[in-house]
Amino acid sequence: MLRRAGFVAGAVLGVLVALYAVDLLVSQGDVPRGVTVAGVEVGGLSRADAEERLRSEIEPRLVKPVPVRAGDLNAAVDPVRAGLSLNWASTLDQAGAQPVNPFTRLASFFTSREVGVVTQADRAQLINTLENLRSRIDREPAEGTIRFEGATPVPVTPKQGQQLQVQDAANAVLAGWASGQPVTLPVRETPVRVSAEAVQTALTQLAQPAVSGPVVIRGDGANATVPPEAIAAALRFEAGENGALAMKVDNTKIVESAGPQLKSTEKQGKDAQIVFSGGRPAVDPSVDGRGVDWNPTLEPLPDLLKRTGQRELVAKYVDAPAKVTTDQANRLGISEVIGEFTTTGFASDSGVNIRTVAAEVDGAIVKPGETFSLNGFTGPRGKPQGYVEAGVIENGAPAREVGGGISQFATTLYNASYFAGMKDAGHREHSYYISRYPAAREATVFQNPDGSSVIDLKFTNDADTGVAIQTIWTPSSITVKLWGTKRYNVESVPGERTDFVDPTPKPGPPENCHPSNGAPGFTTSDTRVLRDLSGRVVRSDKRTVHYNPQPKIMCGG
Repeated sequence: MLRRAGFVAGAVLGVLVALYAVDLLVSQGDVPRGVTVAGVEVGGLSRADAEERLRSEIEPRLVKPVPVRAGDLNAAVDPVRAGLSLNWASTLDQAGAQPVNPFTRLASFFTSREVGVVTQADRAQLINTLENLRSRIDREPAEGTIRFEGATPVPVTPKQGQQLQVQDAANAVLAGWASGQPVTLPVRETPVRVSAEAVQTALTQLAQPAVSGPVVIRGDGANATVPPEAIAAALRFEAGENGALAMKVDNTKIVESAGPQLKSTEKQGKDAQIVFSGGRPAVDPSVDGRGVDWNPTLEPLPDLLKRTGQRELVAKYVDAPAKVTTDQANRLGISEVIGEFTTTGFASDSGVNIRTVAAEVDGAIVKPGETFSLNGFTGPRGKPQGYVEAGVIENGAPAREVGGGISQFATTLYNASYFAGMKDAGHREHSYYISRYPAAREATVFQNPDGSSVIDLKFTNDADTGVAIQTIWTPSSITVKLWGTKRYNVESVPGERTDFVDPTPKPGPPENCHPSNGAPGFTTSDTRVLRDLSGRVVRSDKRTVHYNPQPKIMCGG
């Protein structure tokens, strides 16, 4: 019996050995059984058949956009543009050879093993493709806040920042692009300071109570009511301590709403001014003002806005003394003309502008040590201020612009300050010589359309006494007088004209062209000699000026 069992066992073993030998011989060089590549079963196939199957099932994926996710953004990468491809030989090499161990070979009939693909890429091309995604992926953190639609507060959800980690993202794409599954790209996250919960807390505990009703400000004899819409316009929210959302109040917005309602409770102050009555200066007395002191008045407002129901503030007032008092004006020593100048000859439209600027400047006071700026004193000189379009010289040719003619007033004022012995604090002559002005002793001014200064006329009162400016306009002339305490007798010494440059022809504008012969350019100078009242020379200042040739304007081609 035992001998028979031994024969049977030996026979079975012989069969198994024979089958193992046949399997080993038949499967030599094949891909090991149970192997999958990117989900495709290739185990037991020859390398050629395995590669053909892989190409058949995987290659269609290789031209499709690769879905990627970076943070909260979904996008896609074009594998062709990214220079991505598969290395089939290396992929199959990963599978290895059929195992020799009989038990391993037996187990391969019942198990599977994923070896993945070997990808390759033009690294620079892949990096460039991912860099192009950064504009969509990268963002700064956006803090949570609260905005208002009218008087309704609306929460704004915070969003953390993120930045694509390009090198690591390239490795992730190489590892997973051929799988057919979305590839997660690594990003570096920048956290926000204010959480969504903090936004909700600020909404219910700050914003909603703040606009739940009006705020009344009680003044002396009148009240102001600030409605919820105006309160909302004054509120802003920003990150505070410990991740909270803090509410800030813009007092200027509250004043815009309440200020006009309390105007009747205030007293408008006025500086003392110099007025000219009967051709001589007189002091128009100053008036001290009294107005709402807004900062201390609104100091309790942030805490008040956290409450609902009736909300009131009491206006606090402050006296506003005049900057130039009557006594100060009387002690300025403004008693005599110390410098004056007159220019004539202007068109009616230029005359409108000269009259307007003269009216603004008339009575201006320049205290000891102060610098007078024509552009700074008048501010913008546009249509809203009463200025009109008038003639100017632009690039040597006649043109028109709002405020034309102001340079004639500037020249007149400059000469008055020149003969008054004022210190020149900055001026510029015209580019082209204008014959009605003294050469090297004239000035131009210019502003941008928004009123900002480009070319200004400035002089400093370096005397111990004050100066007042008087302007006298007629339809044909403008006179400027500076009143103060006389210190100097001033002499102007004109220089010779040299270095003449002939005018060159220039085509005029297609419309409203006015031909002219132009004028030569030249260099000249002016020397101001200041003598004290005893006749002694105190100072001598020479200024040299070069004038460009005024082109010869040609019309009609």
